[in-house]
Amino acid sequence: MMQRLITLPRLVLFAIMFLCFGVQAQNTDYPLGAGDAIKIQVFQNPDLTIETRVSENGSITYPLIGAVDLGGLSIAAAEKKIAEALLSGGFIQNPQVNIVLIQIRGNQVSVLGQVNRPGRFPLETANTRLSDMLANAGGATGVGDDIAIVVGVRNGKQFRKQIDIPSIFLDDKLQDNIVLQGGDSIYVHRVPVFYIYGEVQRPGAFRVERDMTVMQALAQGGGPTVRGSEKRLRLHRKAADGTVQPTEPQLTDPVLPNDVIYVKESLF
Repeated sequence: MMQRLITLPRLVLFAIMFLCFGVQAQNTDYPLGAGDAIKIQVFQNPDLTIETRVSENGSITYPLIGAVDLGGLSIAAAEKKIAEALLSGGFIQNPQVNIVLIQIRGNQVSVLGQVNRPGRFPLETANTRLSDMLANAGGATGVGDDIAIVVGVRNGKQFRKQIDIPSIFLDDKLQDNIVLQGGDSIYVHRVPVFYIYGEVQRPGAFRVERDMTVMQALAQGGGPTVRGSEKRLRLHRKAADGTVQPTEPQLTDPVLPNDVIYVKESLF
């Protein structure tokens, strides 16, 4: 019994140490950006401990060595750069620099639209991908589209890309699971719908599924009533010039966003 009482706190201590190490290890890959608040410490040199914020141009001012450009560097790389500056300047022999990330403001991504938790999220690592950020936002809502629009800046130019999220995994389009950068915005639009009314069990608006046919759309509406007929359908579709074109569709015809399907009464 005494052995169990001793072992349990040790296990808890090990778990806490593991979690702390995991957080620190993950943060070492984080690329510093403008607005990030950091704490810099040098082993056995308490006078060099400072808390500062990365400026808009990506630099900080540090004792003895002055301005240091840290923007875009990982925390591990920033620690190495400061240590090398202290060593090359002859200020400290074998400096051991530690940087703690206090507040993340510089490298954030906005997730907007039909997601469960819209907001701004930090890029915790340098290789955070689109799927990671959508997971942080809780994924798309029930009325969210399968398409995500990513906008930002790449190589000094405006960047915009529409990405089919399911195809990343279903069609092995892993290249579309792009690496995000600070300042990117992700927008998930409302899912496209079609409308069905007339002699149908459940008239209303429904989600347009992938490769959906008129027959599947009719099934979404619960099928025809006892007075309706699946052979007497009218489809209203908006053309490119804005006019609405009524047609009599086949059950195997595709359904497009904003289509309106009317189920007529049976002749008999």
